[in-house]
Amino acid sequence: MADPGSSPSALRIRPLVKADLPEVTTIEEACFAAPWSEQTFRNLLRRPNACLLSALDENERVVGYAAVWFAGRAGELGDLAVASAARRRGIGTRLVEAVLSEARLRGARQIILDVREGNRSAQSLYRGHGFDVVGRRPRYYAGPTEDALIMRRLLIR
Repeated sequence: MADPGSSPSALRIRPLVKADLPEVTTIEEACFAAPWSEQTFRNLLRRPNACLLSALDENERVVGYAAVWFAGRAGELGDLAVASAARRRGIGTRLVEAVLSEARLRGARQIILDVREGNRSAQSLYRGHGFDVVGRRPRYYAGPTEDALIMRRLLIR
């Protein structure tokens, strides 16, 4: 994994490509109790309304990624993860900023996402980018069973 002391400025965000999928699925499996399959990412790569982004360290290794899709004037951030060894270096922030930029380019007026109620660090990341809790999905997650908080960021105020 990435050198924890490496510079955040060496981080590069670019569109996710098929060659990234082994690293992406490794991170996905380490981060989530019900991880997406490689096939899910492959399917999203084929969708014109989806945008998948990779965060690359100074050695061109995938250290994080995001998946967002758009319908009408709304976007849904369906997945965002950072490799555990690369956390607390601003990678999540850079990915959220890239997602918001893409949403604006596509004319979205809002972005929504679901986050585990117990995932305080993710909630903090999203709140820091202007997302607010607007709802709850009871017992949405399994392994362990937990509510999802629905968070939304308005892009046009």
